[in-house]
Amino acid sequence: MARSKIFIQRRDGRIEVKLNKDAREFLASVVDQLIAAETDGAHPWHGSLHAPITPSADSDDPLRQYERQKATATNAELMKLTLDESFLSTDEAYAWLATMQLGMRARTAEAAIFTEEDLNRADEADLQTIRALQFFLFELATTLS
Repeated sequence: MARSKIFIQRRDGRIEVKLNKDAREFLASVVDQLIAAETDGAHPWHGSLHAPITPSADSDDPLRQYERQKATATNAELMKLTLDESFLSTDEAYAWLATMQLGMRARTAEAAIFTEEDLNRADEADLQTIRALQFFLFELATTLS
């Protein structure tokens, strides 16, 4: 498996983060959108954050939905707090991973990209944002695997 050049697993277990200022600002904008969407029902990402993951399993279980909402908020807030750090703990890195996954899911839902045909018709700006998120997500996942 290829090694990431921007997230590096160190011998002491920490993850070294080699992101430039622009990359950190991009990820900060995603985190800010997620945090805003968590409480603002009119935010374009709100619906995708609060949709049941497995509708047949937990759509009627408010406690399960609350657990997901709490995890979403906690992970996004932890990522926001550690976004300027040069090193992450494993738990912080997993919070980044979960936050980027939600950001990518929310962004693709906002751009109405659900099928291959939707992807082929998507706006180039939407695709750039989604590809950038996907790149950071895969780089961190590679490091954590």
